Amino acid sequence: MARQPSPTPGADDREASRRVGALASLWPFLRPYRGMLVAATLALILTATVSLILPLAVRRVVDNFGDAAGLLDKYFAAAVGFAGLLAIGTGLRYALVSRLGERVVADIRKAVFGRVVSMSPAFYETTMTGEVLSRITTDTTLIQSVIGSSVSVALRNVLIFAGGLVLMLFTSAKLTGLVLLIVPVVIVPILTLGRRLRVLSRENQDWIAESSGNASEALTSVQTVQAFTHERRSRDRFDTITEESFGSAVRRIRARAIMTVIVIFLIFTGVVGVLWIGAHDVRQGAMTTGALVQFVIYAVMVAGSVAALSEIWGELQRAAGATERLVELLRVEDKVRDPAAPARLPAPVRGAIAFEGVTFHYPSRPAVPALDDISLRVTPGETVALVGPSGAGKTTIIQLILRFYDPEAGVVRLDGIDLRDLTREDFRRAVALVPQDPVIFAASARENIRFGWPEATDDEVEAAARAAAAHDFIMALPEGYDSPLGERGVMLSGGQKQRIAIARAILRDAPVLLLDEATSALDAESERLVQEAVERVARGRTTIVIAHRLSTVKKADRIVVMEQGRIVAEGRHDELVRQGGLYARLARLQFTGDGADISAA
Repeated sequence: MARQPSPTPGADDREASRRVGALASLWPFLRPYRGMLVAATLALILTATVSLILPLAVRRVVDNFGDAAGLLDKYFAAAVGFAGLLAIGTGLRYALVSRLGERVVADIRKAVFGRVVSMSPAFYETTMTGEVLSRITTDTTLIQSVIGSSVSVALRNVLIFAGGLVLMLFTSAKLTGLVLLIVPVVIVPILTLGRRLRVLSRENQDWIAESSGNASEALTSVQTVQAFTHERRSRDRFDTITEESFGSAVRRIRARAIMTVIVIFLIFTGVVGVLWIGAHDVRQGAMTTGALVQFVIYAVMVAGSVAALSEIWGELQRAAGATERLVELLRVEDKVRDPAAPARLPAPVRGAIAFEGVTFHYPSRPAVPALDDISLRVTPGETVALVGPSGAGKTTIIQLILRFYDPEAGVVRLDGIDLRDLTREDFRRAVALVPQDPVIFAASARENIRFGWPEATDDEVEAAARAAAAHDFIMALPEGYDSPLGERGVMLSGGQKQRIAIARAILRDAPVLLLDEATSALDAESERLVQEAVERVARGRTTIVIAHRLSTVKKADRIVVMEQGRIVAEGRHDELVRQGGLYARLARLQFTGDGADISAA
């Protein structure tokens, strides 16, 4: 049995939607371009009308073929004029709908990216980044194809079908009645196989998203993959998913091909039967040759339009599935939201931080409390070091200060204001972060540091780099500050990445400084230089440090010892050593010198 792709967010809801009407969700993106839409519709009506008029001219030519040559010339001249109108209308329609499709897809991509880039980390605990990228690229490409081509072609064929059917009725009610008897026979396989095709299309898109997510995960961790010689396993897994995607695509193609064969055979077999009856009517004088030719042309146009619609139906269903997937991203509820009527931070920001009875569980680990009834106050300008074994809740403290998550109980305050009463953009301007795993963008050294303050001058960027002990190694790069650092900073060592991140935080010049083991990858000399820079920048600022080195712990105004999500001790280094307990045990085990690691093994 084939392995099923990983379920995507909202998959159950998407399964319940079995209609192309899901494309109506695109209307908010189409609404701003109503003028372009109306113009494209008018061009489409023009081309459909001209197409329906041409058979009338053909009938006149056939029935009056033996009349005066001048009259015949007029009919042919009129036909050339109509052909010109048809060409102009078709070109205009193509230009308008193609531009409309590109414009709408660009807007959708911007809207989706704007939505997901502001989602809290809880969203990414259950959604792979590669899957989101697949929706932004693959799904929007499907929608572009539909808006820029399929929908206009479908509408044109609907007009041809309706108009041709009416003109067939005027040409011969008898033959039209016989043709209509064929319609139910054709509609049944379209509806039956169409539902199957929609399911297969969605399955195919899910496999594509799975493939993209798997590739993204492997490539962003390629050094780890190679270091542990997992290349073959990664290739095998990607090959398996890709083959499953191919198999899903083959099943979709097979279903669509079967539907096309059945529909076209039924349509044209029925038309041949009707024409056989019409030919007998001409021989008996019940209708003219021109009328039969006109009916034949309309019958072929109507049959062609139905066949085209059966083809387009599959495209519309695939686009409907893609639309549902994108709308899911736009409508997904973020657990962390800004208030409707936000408060404003007082200026200047003092940097007083308070945790009051805070309890928190990560969404992916609901049974284990990351923080358990934590109460902590940090006064403005105070430097507090958080110490404890892995999983004690130290990094969670920083994540709640940045409001990446909201506590389930209790309150986190900045200058006395509940963070939930502030917009995230407002209070995050007052915070600078140096994470444990520094993020380096695929840009120059200058732009990576300037990320902390986009308006900074080159001199200010350089000053921040000097303060972080990064200036010398940056100048040693081929192009100095303008040297590209590669994706995720592949050109830098771990320590160099951290110094870039520290320079970025120094440049931000925020009243609250958060350091998550910021010197963990530095050698002793670089650590000394950076520690001096951190001490300088921390003066007058509220600083929370996840302590990694003895030097950091000793110089902190206060040390907070954490274990299993609780605060078990507070005080200065000497006090905590005298008290015994967890901190003293960590000190005995790991404090072998000023550069020693105080984290638990």
